[in-house]
Amino acid sequence: MNSIASFSASLVDLAFLLGRAVSSVVSDVPELPERLTTWLPQQAADSAPMVDWLFNFIFGVCLFFFVLIVVLTTYFTFRYRERPGQREAPESPSHNVKLEVFWTVIPTILVMFIFYWGFTGYMTLETVPKNSLEVRVDAQKWSWTFTYPNGAVTDQLYVPVDTNVKLLMTASDVIHSFFVPAFRVKKDVVPGRYHSLWFRANKLGDFRVYCTEYCGTQHSDMTSWVRVLSSADYEAKLADLNAPASPVEAGARLFKIMGCGACHTTDGSKGTGIGPTLLGVMGHEQALADGTKITVDEAYIRESLLYPMAKIVQGYAPAMPSFDGKLSDDDIANIIAFLKTLEDGK
Repeated sequence: MNSIASFSASLVDLAFLLGRAVSSVVSDVPELPERLTTWLPQQAADSAPMVDWLFNFIFGVCLFFFVLIVVLTTYFTFRYRERPGQREAPESPSHNVKLEVFWTVIPTILVMFIFYWGFTGYMTLETVPKNSLEVRVDAQKWSWTFTYPNGAVTDQLYVPVDTNVKLLMTASDVIHSFFVPAFRVKKDVVPGRYHSLWFRANKLGDFRVYCTEYCGTQHSDMTSWVRVLSSADYEAKLADLNAPASPVEAGARLFKIMGCGACHTTDGSKGTGIGPTLLGVMGHEQALADGTKITVDEAYIRESLLYPMAKIVQGYAPAMPSFDGKLSDDDIANIIAFLKTLEDGK
């Protein structure tokens, strides 16, 4: 038993040494060769090569054994098939010690090697570097909202190139999942909790953001962009986002950022059918689910934003999230100013 335990420990040590050696080599590779990424998205972050090398290694191992098993199975099927006049085959041996040791040792080394490589990569992705640029991410059906250190808020994520960025994420309704394929990073976003994710984008450009946790009827539309800018362009963008705007302009921006357009249209069309159109809604009478009617005014809009379940519009489900704590009094006033411009023919 002691010899078996010693042998097993030696296998583990060997696998860990191999994993450490390969991990150190792969971590210095800036990018996987293009011929090996034909079915993968573009690599645009420091974490991408590490993930792709491990993915391709596991894929290669699986492909090797798949081909080996198929070829041997096909060969044995024809080689040892029953033929007319053939004598009865002799009884096969019950086991082969060398063969059993071989097919136990090799997979054990491979599995331990993959475990070490994957675990070190996981710890790298989970350990946020100090002094990272922190951006708050709020998820709700069906949009993403990004808040920067200077208070600017956007519906697309702007980050400087070659900078460690930490995302502090939470959700206001159901579980979502933040995924940037080009960065090879993904993390669930859970209501009532904060989860962090970090990356270091190393290429300028625009990269898609997806929600990969089914979150309702418009789940497939819950997309956004990470826009990677130079440091100078990033600072200029934040300054522009934080610049004063007219109430109507600020309200239109908030309408877009908060994802209101996912449920409400502004052109009179039905859209997704989740919420009523807001074209010409101000000052008009609205039928409610309880059979009463109400004139849409400033007080009603404010109540609907903060306490959306108080008065449900007839013909629509109570699906609107609350913006209590997300919108200030000035924000609400700006949204109302924007809604007042949505009149027929304008």
